[in-house]
Amino acid sequence: MSLQHIKALDGIRFLAVTLVLLDHWSGDQLGFPAGYLGVCLFFVLSGYLITRILSHAKSQDDLHGRSYKKSLQRFFIRRTIRIFPLYYLTLLALWFLDVPAVREKMIWLVTYTTNVYMAAQATWIGSSDHLWSLAVEEQYYLFFPFLLFFIPQKRTGWIFPAFLLFSVGIRLYFYITGVSWIASYVLMFTCLDAFGLGGWLAYVQFHKSETWLKRFRQPSTVLIALVLYLIVLYLGHQPDNPHNAWITVALRLFESLLSVTMIGLIVEGMQRPSPLDRVRPILECTPIVFIGKISYGIYLFHNYVFNYYHTPPDHPVVKIVQKLGQYTHWFELSWWPGFFLYYAITVAMATCSWYLIEQPINDLKRHFDYTS
Repeated sequence: MSLQHIKALDGIRFLAVTLVLLDHWSGDQLGFPAGYLGVCLFFVLSGYLITRILSHAKSQDDLHGRSYKKSLQRFFIRRTIRIFPLYYLTLLALWFLDVPAVREKMIWLVTYTTNVYMAAQATWIGSSDHLWSLAVEEQYYLFFPFLLFFIPQKRTGWIFPAFLLFSVGIRLYFYITGVSWIASYVLMFTCLDAFGLGGWLAYVQFHKSETWLKRFRQPSTVLIALVLYLIVLYLGHQPDNPHNAWITVALRLFESLLSVTMIGLIVEGMQRPSPLDRVRPILECTPIVFIGKISYGIYLFHNYVFNYYHTPPDHPVVKIVQKLGQYTHWFELSWWPGFFLYYAITVAMATCSWYLIEQPINDLKRHFDYTS
């Protein structure tokens, strides 16, 4: 399996982060849970990429008869370089700016356990709500590499269906026993079907399982997954009971199926001449690829730029919108003008972050390459 960067996956990151921003900035005016799908798309993509990287590292270690120690060290060092600096610098800046959701919950934020707090208290935490998903990813990174490395190669294929069954099962158990839907949504173990399906795609690619891979090369597979996802959304649309079993238990599974078919179509179907050649230039166009590349910063910053439910009226961005509203009625007639303004501000911040902080620090990863 080649570890070559796939530009079109940056297009998937662009789609995922944009879905989240649409949801958080529109105040649920889209008519469907776009943010749920965007976060799930990130989880599936992470599951795919991490399994792809670690499977390759493990095979090289096995081939050369060496221990897994260096590969594990390099994985954790590279993850630390990529994720921690911007995250902790952002928390530090928010602390000095006296953001309540940060000051009050700092111990949970710095330990990547906000999701645990939210599940235990059955509550959200204001403008820092979105950091639960970063906590989930970090918690997944802490155990999955050891699981993949130390389970015999011929049995690793069982990890991924086990993740799926366990995750759906625990969400069902929570629902039946009356545990808050927030716990079903934010705990790492309840998200494992998303990571597992992404990991399973990398597994079948690594082992060249043509029976499965040929299905990912067909656009019809995405269409089927999309129809199933829409059916679940339709069945789950119950205004009197919004957190019903379809939404709480089943939705993430079908979001994950849709996500993995989209990613599979990109990594398999787009790597050969096909009707998808018309789609590739869109996913690989420079602005979309760049936004996908800086999507970590965009996701990290966006709730502090604006959030429909938590941003106070004296926030600087709200004042800008009010000022612009004096010159045009667009901002009064629809949320779309505000969305584009917030997007522009967030992308500008993430761009500065990328060039001033992330890219220089990321360059250190060359000293911890898996092939060295």
